[in-house]
Amino acid sequence: MGKDKLRKFAEVATFKNVVQLDAGKEYKGRWASTFFGNNKPLVLELACGKGEYTINLAKMFPEKNFIGIDFKGNRIWRGAKTALEEGIDNVGFLRIQIETILEHFAENEVSEIWITFPDPQPQDSREKKRLTNPSFLAKYNRILQGGGIMHLKTDNDGFYAYTLEQIALQELPKLKETTDLYQSDLVNDVLAIKTYYERKYLAEDKNINYVQWKFDKL
Repeated sequence: MGKDKLRKFAEVATFKNVVQLDAGKEYKGRWASTFFGNNKPLVLELACGKGEYTINLAKMFPEKNFIGIDFKGNRIWRGAKTALEEGIDNVGFLRIQIETILEHFAENEVSEIWITFPDPQPQDSREKKRLTNPSFLAKYNRILQGGGIMHLKTDNDGFYAYTLEQIALQELPKLKETTDLYQSDLVNDVLAIKTYYERKYLAEDKNINYVQWKFDKL
């Protein structure tokens, strides 16, 4: 690991807005009240990378709490540092493997989940790693409140098609979809937030896929 990554890992451990690994378990069911000190709705961004979406959503919606989740501390460092520098107090970051999400969030604790440009894991042997495979969807269903919304933005057409297939197989209510977000009438200030990777994809003239759905639960 390079010196810069080591420096960021060491620094992120001192940030008050970052929780790492097993330390997040103590907040299960109490993120709003204990971590944020309020009772606002909780929104997650999975595979948040540098946290651009998490940060911008937090700015747009001060009436909600936001947590960006990723395992790479050197990426989380950027978003967490920005939040501290700009005094954005309704955002935090959690460094965990997303597979362990049920250990960190209680049933019905989350109001909304964003998945923004995750690794598509295109190899058949890595299907279990795709963040919209059935096992992950079952976990999201557990922690989402009734009526809670799921969002996916991706440049990868194969991963998008796979996600639509899983939504259809589970007969989940699909609310919005497009294979070319910026040429559609769906784009708004929220969907126009661009991550580092999205800017790269757009510069390469790639289309951006988007789908919004929810779980059919009371």
